[in-house]
Amino acid sequence: MKAAVVVFPGSNCDRDCAVAVERSTGASVDMVWHQETALPSGLDLIVLPGGFSYGDYLRCGAMAAQSPVMREVVKAANDGVAVVGICNGFQILCEAGMLPGALLRNAKLKYICKAVDLDVTNAQTRFSSGYAGRRSVRMTIGNGEGNFFADDQTLDRLEGEGQVVFRYQGENPNGSLRNIAGIVNAGGNVLGLMPHPDRSFEAELGSADGAVLFQSAMASA
Repeated sequence: MKAAVVVFPGSNCDRDCAVAVERSTGASVDMVWHQETALPSGLDLIVLPGGFSYGDYLRCGAMAAQSPVMREVVKAANDGVAVVGICNGFQILCEAGMLPGALLRNAKLKYICKAVDLDVTNAQTRFSSGYAGRRSVRMTIGNGEGNFFADDQTLDRLEGEGQVVFRYQGENPNGSLRNIAGIVNAGGNVLGLMPHPDRSFEAELGSADGAVLFQSAMASA
């Protein structure tokens, strides 16, 4: 099994993601700088990590979405490789047109960092199959722009086609429409989520639920 973590200027969860994937799945992980024009061969998973790519200037993820490596990420996704964008990575996926919608400033206009409980809305995706039979999981959020927004038609389509994978339970920390915390593309191989599985992959971190996401992605490769 083989994975790659893309590193942008301002990424700060890239090594967290590499360790989480390695320990959760046993996969080898390559760190790929954003200016690269090729990805390693034989990848089963590509991770776009959290952080503040390009200092969040212009819009979160907007500049990173134009990085040379993203052309290769798009090609890999079109070939069926699993891609997960976490926090800033979710923002990058939306800015790159790989997922619908946008991430706006949190409703309370404050950075929020805390553990959250999530509903597993769809446990039949390649990223969530390991949660089958479980309704609730716990991960950690850390963002200032995690407020998922899309028009009603897009939201209806996401829900109707089973593309909403995770929702916030109870209090909605960001103001995301319909409590959405994570979605997949129509092909089912690109996931964006604001909570951090990379900060929740071992019991010592408060939850090991994030490990299941990485294990599910690798098991379906």
